[in-house]
Amino acid sequence: MIDVDSDGDRDVVLAVENGISRLYLNDGKGRLTWKQGAFGTTKRDNEHVRVADFDHDGHMDVVFVAEDTRQHQLYFGDGKGGFADASDQLPRRSQGNALAVGDVNGDALPDIVIGNSSEAGEGGAKPDPHNFLWLNDASRPGRFIDASDTHLPRNAEDAQGIALADMDGDGDLDMVVANQTPPNKLLLNDGKGHFNDASNQLDLRTPLETREVHVFDANRDGKPDILFLNLTSNNKAWDKNPQSRLLVNDGKARFRDETAARLPKHRFSSWGGTVIDLNGDRAPDLLVGAIQVPGFTPLQLRAWTNDGRGRFADTTAAVVPATMVGRSWSMATGDLDGDGKPDILVGGWGTQVRLLLTGPAPAAD
Repeated sequence: MIDVDSDGDRDVVLAVENGISRLYLNDGKGRLTWKQGAFGTTKRDNEHVRVADFDHDGHMDVVFVAEDTRQHQLYFGDGKGGFADASDQLPRRSQGNALAVGDVNGDALPDIVIGNSSEAGEGGAKPDPHNFLWLNDASRPGRFIDASDTHLPRNAEDAQGIALADMDGDGDLDMVVANQTPPNKLLLNDGKGHFNDASNQLDLRTPLETREVHVFDANRDGKPDILFLNLTSNNKAWDKNPQSRLLVNDGKARFRDETAARLPKHRFSSWGGTVIDLNGDRAPDLLVGAIQVPGFTPLQLRAWTNDGRGRFADTTAAVVPATMVGRSWSMATGDLDGDGKPDILVGGWGTQVRLLLTGPAPAAD
């Protein structure tokens, strides 16, 4: 959700898998109109989208990561709702599935991290699953230096999600990598964009097939915690435990699995979710997508409300409309209707994309 046309409200950019990614313009009241052709007319296998001012011109730009079509896309915004294709300025192609942006080397320019897959592509050839780090060129903002081989550990990570956050309190952005093939990874930044593997600081008690990772302060102690959203399998037989996992920071950048005491127990698989304050108490709550596997059966979106100390209760019945049944995918939050409350766009795989406008907080007992 970004303001692409400088009219003061947030618009929506949607990455479309095996289709044409979309731009929806907001009328300021949360009503969205599709602006066709904003990102071309060619179908791509786009998995995720992130936004930043890559070329340092004061307007927001857009980057998409592609899987099967292997051509990642970069578009520069003009601040008037238009976008110019600058994909040829991205260094490499790959079978990507994870995407994050942030300033990892301290030069005040957003850099790009691409998480790559090891699944066999067209013709059965297996790609190189080494992840990419592209540093924004300070002498030519919007062009990128491929630092993958010099700045990242060469691990076959099979990434599905990446979060950039300061995990160890030293002021720079570290990296948490959610992998389809276990284990997940923690990479610590030296402040100049070089990452070292510190995955031994993650308490990973069971093999996880993880699709998304979120970093947030669950228990409000001022330290970042980690949420992994997991599958039992990618719409196949029952395999791994899909229970969502919450790893709590001990204050020394070591992360303990405290799932049993803090999260509702479940057997559904989750491809996506979001962190959001649902009740206005300034404690981070969670919306979690739910799909029954085996069967890939659509289920109702789940709401888990924080007690303020990092323990979450299932409050779905009181928070989420009963019509919110689908194969919920990645989500975005932001105030679309101008009422000062965060709204939620919920992506769907083969089911309707949903827009939830947040209503008034419930009255206190």
